[in-house]
Amino acid sequence: MRIAILGAGSIAYGMAAFLAAAGHRPSLWSPSGRSANPLAQGEKLNAKGALDFVGPVEVATSCEGAIADADVVIIAMPANGHRAAIDAALPHLRSNLPVIISSHSSFGALYLSKRLAERRLHLPIIAWGTTLLTARRQPDERSVVVNTVRQKVDFATLPKSAAAQGQSLCTELFGDRFVERDGLLAIALSNLNPQNHLGIALLNLTRMEKAESWGQGEHVTPAVGQLIEALDAERLSIAESFGLGVKTVREHFSLSFHVPLASVSEMNQQMHREGRGGMGPSSIESRYIYEDVPFGLLPTVLLGRIVNRPAILHEAGIRIFTASVARNLEADNDLLPELSLDHLAPRELRDLCESGFSPA
Repeated sequence: MRIAILGAGSIAYGMAAFLAAAGHRPSLWSPSGRSANPLAQGEKLNAKGALDFVGPVEVATSCEGAIADADVVIIAMPANGHRAAIDAALPHLRSNLPVIISSHSSFGALYLSKRLAERRLHLPIIAWGTTLLTARRQPDERSVVVNTVRQKVDFATLPKSAAAQGQSLCTELFGDRFVERDGLLAIALSNLNPQNHLGIALLNLTRMEKAESWGQGEHVTPAVGQLIEALDAERLSIAESFGLGVKTVREHFSLSFHVPLASVSEMNQQMHREGRGGMGPSSIESRYIYEDVPFGLLPTVLLGRIVNRPAILHEAGIRIFTASVARNLEADNDLLPELSLDHLAPRELRDLCESGFSPA
């Protein structure tokens, strides 16, 4: 199959290597037009670590060129680029062309659904609760180190009735690892990166600011792990109020990173001992702050308000980081203002997350 990958960062590189190794034809598109230059000039993509692949990968010069004859479109970039990618893709999408959002954040699928409804275009949207893998693109822009390929990935579709089609497609592309969740709202409450990254970044902020080289798993100490688990308790409470069952952060770590179930700190220490703990951010200009605060923590706070379950620690994290970087991080979210979800009752929001927007 030919797969258009909108993005050219670490996750996009890792996914392109995975798909090419499986015999598919991925095509990367860099929204900035500056990434993936070596690959565009014919150099081979080199993936190593949890995934080994060396081979050529196509790089499209335009979003239109990437999508033109694609069988699937995958949005594989940080959430702060999702709106721009969706807006660029919209003129070139066609009926029944599946779009996968990896990983789903801040109700990007609803934004896409709204824009499709305006065009009276119908296609399945597949939202993942996390990424297929963890990876880090190397400075040479032709290499990527894949730390982990996840055993399980939560997904839902919009509309919900397309779930069987979505699971079949994802399994064909990436193998039998996809677990259906109870609609898009469950996926919105299943992405644990924001809570995980808040704890890690907040309690290791000076390491980031001083550009230190530090092992992330190693530095998820008991105190960091306890903060992550306290944040998780708020998320679980909100999910319960919507009548949804989602995995705990402990279950997520165990299933995603192939370690025995234990405390968050203990599982991270185990990954570190095995050489799979990864490296922490080496700059305060990190997606742990600029993506996960506005596009991860903020939507959770919004959902908590809708069901009257205040996410106090989430709100505190937003305010602390806003003060630390002297920037209104909430204002960076360019998706939620387009959706006006805050006026919906819990049942209305859940219905919207199952059916999507209807043509006016």
